[in-house]
Amino acid sequence: MTRGFSLYDVEQFIREAGAERVTEDAVLDLERELERLAEKMAHRALRYAEHAGRKKTIKKADVLLTARPEE
Repeated sequence: MTRGFSLYDVEQFIREAGAERVTEDAVLDLERELERLAEKMAHRALRYAEHAGRKKTIKKADVLLTARPEE
């Protein structure tokens, strides 16, 4: 499986949140959650695009809509 987020970047996210020390397990767990969230958002964006009559093109507005809670 190809990683979408580098482990270094994930560690930096945690450190920027205020952590001084970060375990490898924490980095790996956050990376998995970010991947899961990104995949879920991509699928939702595709649903919004299809609803708008677009089968192959996801636009910025579709992605922004995924940040809103599902109704």
